[in-house]
Amino acid sequence: MLRSLFSGISGLRAHQTMLDVTGNNIANVNTTGFKSSNVQFQDTLSQVLSNASAPQGGRGGTNPAQVGLGVQVAGISTNFQQGAAQLTNVSTDMMINGDGFFIVNSGGQQAYTRNGSFTFDSTGQLTTADGSLVQGWAADASGAINTNGALGALRLPISTLMGASATTAVDYEGNLPSDAATGTVLNRQIDVYDASGTARTLNLAFTKTAAGWDIAGAVNGTSSTQTGSIAFNTDGSIASLTLPAFPADAANGMSAINVDLSALTGYAAIETVAANSQDGRSAGSLTAFEVNNDGTIMGTFDNGLKQAIGRVALASFSNPNGLSKSGNSLYSASVNSGEAQVGTAGSGSRGSITGGSLEMSNVDLSAEFTNLIVAQRGFQANSRIISTSDSVLEELVNLKR
Repeated sequence: MLRSLFSGISGLRAHQTMLDVTGNNIANVNTTGFKSSNVQFQDTLSQVLSNASAPQGGRGGTNPAQVGLGVQVAGISTNFQQGAAQLTNVSTDMMINGDGFFIVNSGGQQAYTRNGSFTFDSTGQLTTADGSLVQGWAADASGAINTNGALGALRLPISTLMGASATTAVDYEGNLPSDAATGTVLNRQIDVYDASGTARTLNLAFTKTAAGWDIAGAVNGTSSTQTGSIAFNTDGSIASLTLPAFPADAANGMSAINVDLSALTGYAAIETVAANSQDGRSAGSLTAFEVNNDGTIMGTFDNGLKQAIGRVALASFSNPNGLSKSGNSLYSASVNSGEAQVGTAGSGSRGSITGGSLEMSNVDLSAEFTNLIVAQRGFQANSRIISTSDSVLEELVNLKR
């Protein structure tokens, strides 16, 4: 049979594969996080009709004469170019800006995906649409996250609580007027918390004296009054300071409270002294959350505070094209992808995370429809090779007539 017949058949097969890949790209034009694929062709072995010869004996050299035997698919590569962003304003939706993959656990097997359309199941676990568990690191009771620890399923149950914390430090700032009349009393209050998170009031009374200001303080619900004093130099800086000390009161669940007055000044005609902050808090339940660029999930609690709840982990690969597609928008590592390099968003070669957005498919419809035309014409041309070769064979058979 003619070699051109088999060349035409190989061309039909190769262009059919190109049509299959292009069709799959177009079918996934609206698949979140989908990455399009491209087909590369290469020629097959060539049959040698005559070998090359070197110049010798007054005769010039000759080039080899070879006939190609068709085409084959060299490979199908994945285009990991960034897809466009789609704003959803859904708090569980996440998009990777740059390289990297979300890590999920699917039936005990670790897999990777660019599809950040997540949701919660009935137990508060963060999952993909097919039920795979999103992996990351959980925060401890204080909001600290150990990113060097083992990965686990991220969980955000509605019952998530921020524990109470007793107040141990209170600081004041502002100015005590140096020209205030002797006997002037300034009362400043701030809420402090015992070990159970019950709010109590700490009151400091600043009383003007000839030498400066006397300080008397007490926490409601306790019987002791603590005293101190402060005096200023003529330039408004502190000349002497005796701080009121509030010892621990186990009977009332109060920890020792240190009062910091080192930021106060003593200028004339300005009365701005005020309690600035304290480090205690009441218990709070989770009301909302948001995802930071580094993948940290920050919870908002009904006590008015925010605290880290967990952190999403990302994986990068030395050769992403070596990943194997597993279906459900998942990838699995292969012997040619390299091992997964697990870390946090924004570190290494891993991109940042945007919450409330999704990465759209990176399929370029104009390019794909052009590829459809190219594949169709290639298929058509190779089918013409077969029909032409068949006509030649028919002529040969007719020679017998």
